[in-house]
Amino acid sequence: MRRALALLSPAVLACALNPVTGRPELMLISTEREAALGREASKQVAQEMGLVEDPALLAYVREVGSRVAARSPRRDVSYQFFVAGMAEPNAFALPGGYVYVSRGLLALARSEDELANVMAHEVGHVAARHAAERETRAVGVGALSVLGAIAAGVIGGGPAAESAMQLGQVAGAGLIASYGRDQERQADEVGQKMAAAAGFDPGGMTSFLAALDRETNLRLGKRRMPTFLDSHPATPERVTATGVLARSLGSGGELAPVAARNAFVSHLAGLLVGEDPAEGVVRDNTFLHPDLDLRVRFPPGWGVQNGRTVVTSQAPEGAALIVLQGQERSGNPQRAAEHFLGANPKSVDPVGRSAFTGARVPGYRVRARVALGQGVAAGEFFWLAVNGNVYRLGCLAGPKQFATFLPAFLHTAASVGPLDAEERASIREQRLEIATAEAGESLEGIARRSGNVWSQDALALANGLEPGARLEAGQRIKLVVEGPYGSH
Repeated sequence: MRRALALLSPAVLACALNPVTGRPELMLISTEREAALGREASKQVAQEMGLVEDPALLAYVREVGSRVAARSPRRDVSYQFFVAGMAEPNAFALPGGYVYVSRGLLALARSEDELANVMAHEVGHVAARHAAERETRAVGVGALSVLGAIAAGVIGGGPAAESAMQLGQVAGAGLIASYGRDQERQADEVGQKMAAAAGFDPGGMTSFLAALDRETNLRLGKRRMPTFLDSHPATPERVTATGVLARSLGSGGELAPVAARNAFVSHLAGLLVGEDPAEGVVRDNTFLHPDLDLRVRFPPGWGVQNGRTVVTSQAPEGAALIVLQGQERSGNPQRAAEHFLGANPKSVDPVGRSAFTGARVPGYRVRARVALGQGVAAGEFFWLAVNGNVYRLGCLAGPKQFATFLPAFLHTAASVGPLDAEERASIREQRLEIATAEAGESLEGIARRSGNVWSQDALALANGLEPGARLEAGQRIKLVVEGPYGSH
């Protein structure tokens, strides 16, 4: 389930000195309100996105983050650093000093300098109170809460942010977007200066942005995923600007030497790469969850979106929707149905109830009229018990189209059940491993003998090399190996 931050209530406007510029600025929200917003949003990130809890890795990320935060011009916040459970390379900051890098970003980063500069960039956003500035600017032009849109975009992905912004007044959107680009430039400058003051090479920002451009090109033609570039556009102008500033701060513009890169990658061994089977996986429109021992087959040709607490499937053109969600651990589908109906008397009006015998697990079925914001939909709800857990399968369509989609709804409900042996064996996981090169060994050779499943281009990019590179003796190379998923 995806939730955005609540819209801010009107507040008394006040002028405050910006910690980065030293100039007075009109602010809509106080630093106390900023901190409160950040605390609430951080809970949402933990719940909806998940966090990597590896103690050693987290300690390392926090050590690097704390070094750059110690140079922040803003001292009235306590900076906190986390690793978000996102497969895509991403980083973001919340009001109040909550800074996140994704596991996908760690897998892509080639040096501690790159990681430090990304984290310093996010600290720069917090230091300059950019979220508060954007909120003030948004209200000034009559647009939807930008903090809310930021949360929707981070937690729900690009489509969620787009949907959120469509609810606002679009007249000011261009002004806000332009203002955001200026903020990105400022965060680059502040972040690079913080990184340099903390003893890191400020050229790490330039090399990381260039790597992200390459990573995006590698994914062309594949399904678009949210990345760091969605909110931090790495234009040639920006790469050039960060390079110029890095040189003025004393950077030689080279990637860190092999010894430094070896030390960096040693912290990443065992990092999960790609999808997390612990959150379930989707294979040919079938949702498989190994830890819950659950399988659901959605209609062929429908889109399937696996969220952390809900799985949705949408018919082409959006004419019908299926929502799968765990409800309770009672093992009693009828009781779970009564609990749900009792909790939603105004929105769900049942018109028929019966046991559902179409699945191989206990089930209960309710047909209902469902009140939506823009009218009424026809709904077919199923409660199905698998290993004591009761799952709710909500199926919605327009009243006139409902009969057309009913067979698909019934087929999906009938598919709910435990995994079979073949389905369980198909679930694999990929993890980052570190291999040590022999003198003159090729990147292709070390990949072959280590069981690497990354493409040669992806492998070269993640290690700051060219595909045909020859390696030094003792050089440590990040690669990805695949193995059976060990149930948690």
